[in-house]
Amino acid sequence: MNAPPINTGSFSNLGIAPGLLQILERMKFTVPTPIQHQAIPIAIEGKDVIGIAQTGTGKTMAFGLPMLQRLAAHGGRGLVILPTRELAYQVEESLRPFANAMNIKTAVFVGGASMNLQRGMLRQNPRILIATPGRLNDHLEQRTVTLKEVNILVLDEADRMLDMGFKPQIDRILAHVPKKRQTMLFSATMPREILQLASSQMSLPLRIEVAPAGTTADRVEQEIFVVRREEKLQLLEKLLQEYTGSVLVFSRTKHGAKKMTRSLRAMGHAAAEIHANRSLAQRREALEGFKSGRYRILVATDIAARGIDVTGISVVINFDLPDDPGDYVHRIGRTARAGREGRAISFATPDQSQDIRSIEKLIRTPIRRTPLPALPPPRKAPASEPGDRQEGGGWGQRPQGGGQRRGGFSRGQRSHGGGGRRFR
Repeated sequence: MNAPPINTGSFSNLGIAPGLLQILERMKFTVPTPIQHQAIPIAIEGKDVIGIAQTGTGKTMAFGLPMLQRLAAHGGRGLVILPTRELAYQVEESLRPFANAMNIKTAVFVGGASMNLQRGMLRQNPRILIATPGRLNDHLEQRTVTLKEVNILVLDEADRMLDMGFKPQIDRILAHVPKKRQTMLFSATMPREILQLASSQMSLPLRIEVAPAGTTADRVEQEIFVVRREEKLQLLEKLLQEYTGSVLVFSRTKHGAKKMTRSLRAMGHAAAEIHANRSLAQRREALEGFKSGRYRILVATDIAARGIDVTGISVVINFDLPDDPGDYVHRIGRTARAGREGRAISFATPDQSQDIRSIEKLIRTPIRRTPLPALPPPRKAPASEPGDRQEGGGWGQRPQGGGQRRGGFSRGQRSHGGGGRRFR
């Protein structure tokens, strides 16, 4: 179910400073998204904001423009906390043109990068710190950074940070930030833990919900195949033959992502992997290669996927269903960005009918079940590399339960967007 369209007008009537408006115009940003239209005027006034909007709707500009404008006018320092390295660099990249124009330095603190280089950035007195919780706490423990001047705090992808177990680290960071500050919290979902965090850390926050939690991105056509685990790779091969654009594939585990990437390369595909076992340099190379088209396929886990902001991904394939239904919303939001159309295809084993129902309950719409096509013959698995180990059946799938049958899935249901597909 998608939110009804909102007439958001232009950026010129949101209270944005002329200098920032000129940059927006130069970058061809003309019409604000719904979350930008509603959040920017409130945030410019210095009020606390809780913004709920699905991924890919422009949340970075919704908090970034007000933060830059208020820092330029009132001084102080801004702090943006995010769950992953990729997302931290993505936010910095989005804010850089505006920050440079206003002579505001930024710095990114993420794990895997050199502490010495980050100390060097701190000596340049950056006005905006963009950080993952673990690395920021490293600096706080070593007393290389102080947060006493922070008067604007942003928690982005807050639901994911709590899911990833960052709550204790966030609490330690908040103990170093002045109580008197502006706080902006942005998330695609609104679990109970987010409400608790907001009530304890925010002052009369205004809640902006441009789409209810669980709303999927606009113009994404969704479908699902019920497939045996041992046939998943053959189905993936069939789909990759059918679709010619860039493809983002989600694996539930790091080992599964590694093994799948090796199999895709053996098929002759240009593929890269991105997960927590990859170094920062490897993850950045994979993401940049995917953006530039050097890699057609990117295989990712949920933890590494939050910074994948690539316009033009034609298909998202859930090779494994996520453990958390909320991750389904985040995953399929990687396609159909910036108003484009996209497709999300999921693989479910016959015993996962309850997992499908949980996802459909969250997104409030049925997902179309598509019959399996004729599959290519199975390929011989690539030789294992040193250090490989088997995990959860080899593809990161949860161990099979018993008792549920294929008939637990109803056929012929259609997702939002409709439209069947014929296999060639």
